[in-house]
Amino acid sequence: MEEQKMTTLIRKNEDVFPRWNSFFDNDWLNLSGLAQTNDNIPAVNIKDTADCYKIEMAAPGMKKEDFSVNLDNGVLTISSEKKSENSEKDNDGNYTRREFSYRSFRRAFHLPDSAESENITASYKDGVLQIAIPKKEEAKPKPIKMIEIK
Repeated sequence: MEEQKMTTLIRKNEDVFPRWNSFFDNDWLNLSGLAQTNDNIPAVNIKDTADCYKIEMAAPGMKKEDFSVNLDNGVLTISSEKKSENSEKDNDGNYTRREFSYRSFRRAFHLPDSAESENITASYKDGVLQIAIPKKEEAKPKPIKMIEIK
């Protein structure tokens, strides 16, 4: 089994650290790269079924509005930005406590040629983002055909 191909790209002056994965290659089930996963970037489960590829991303505490899923030139990008701010003021309007946080991530995946990119669907429920990428008809497994011997 080949070693997983993974490269981390860092854009300067941004809080977003994109990770590019080519997991749809034959080696995408290789789990050797798990130790390299950043805690801020949600892990994904990928299933290759007869009809489609399914991506599941655990992202509890988020809303579907926090996500952006885009397809550009065969690259599926999942990203999110979530900002929160809490503050308390005294009677004079001065801050007694102020906290804010900013979380963001970006994951990008090169889709295989067998993917039907026009009919990709996504849903978010119970803390899990699910994306279904249908396969082209010619990529789906064909039933066994019995050939009559004459």
